[in-house]
Amino acid sequence: MIIRSSLKEKNSGNLKTPDSIASLLPGLTELVCALGLESRLSGRSHECDFPESVTSLPVLTSPRYNVSPDQDNAEIHQSVTELLKQALSIYEVDDEKLLKIKPDAVLTQDHCEVCAVSLSDLSDSLRRELGKNCNIISPSPIDLNSMLESFQIVAGHLGVPERGEELIQSIQSRFSKLRERTGSLPKPDVVAIEWIDPLMTGGNWIPELIEIAGGTNRLATAGKHSPFIEWNKICAVNPDFLLILPCGYPISRTLSEMQTLESRPGWQKLSAVRTGNVYILDGNHYFNRPGPRVADSAEILAHIFHPEFFNSVDTYRDSGWIRYSS
Repeated sequence: MIIRSSLKEKNSGNLKTPDSIASLLPGLTELVCALGLESRLSGRSHECDFPESVTSLPVLTSPRYNVSPDQDNAEIHQSVTELLKQALSIYEVDDEKLLKIKPDAVLTQDHCEVCAVSLSDLSDSLRRELGKNCNIISPSPIDLNSMLESFQIVAGHLGVPERGEELIQSIQSRFSKLRERTGSLPKPDVVAIEWIDPLMTGGNWIPELIEIAGGTNRLATAGKHSPFIEWNKICAVNPDFLLILPCGYPISRTLSEMQTLESRPGWQKLSAVRTGNVYILDGNHYFNRPGPRVADSAEILAHIFHPEFFNSVDTYRDSGWIRYSS
């Protein structure tokens, strides 16, 4: 049975916890572990890497495009675009491996075919082979509300709805504390760049995280896909803070591509550049990953925008964010 994330799926009843779970999305792998079900995981995607203990699980997927570390944003974008033009999947699922582990539940997503393995990557024949006793659970979060809702849906279909409720309450409590502490503070203008070439700003839940952390989001809309943007629009906004968080990129890889941004006309004149408020963030593990560490992402931003009030979050420095200087 294919279970998509929607309000009507919330009431999943008292379902039995699956004995074998295959997770094809990093955020959902983290969610399974946060729900105390890591021992039930029997396979993962090539991108699932947290907690570190899951890396010993069988890898069930691979990308169809070249993933050489020498490729930059523009080359990756071109490779992905060519696959989409040919109506080909960007990722490949190893049917043989997946059938071998005989999962009772497969976790995937149908929000973005570019960002991660999606529902469409599971062929019709594979679904038939998995059989009616295997639930394919496919959330599609577009903002924070639907993300948290998807956590509850997944928890319910994995037989631990009460753990899902506890996790959501914990995340919402952390959000509420941030809102309370930043409510009376100045709200700097913030632009979040989610892809360097071509330029894209961070949509979906990124604008909400910025607002929760005490910033004013510019050039993207919560609940909508990340838009392509012209450089002159960023210059026109002239944000107080510029966040660089390419989807799927660790900090080290983003650093290697900053020259592309620095070479753009007017870079040195930007307020964020002149005041030292350009930050590189780990878009792979935090901001672009719809998982239980979403509250960590908001806390990192609060520290960046208002460090005098959030020094305790400095533990994320270097692993979750760095201040960038040209």
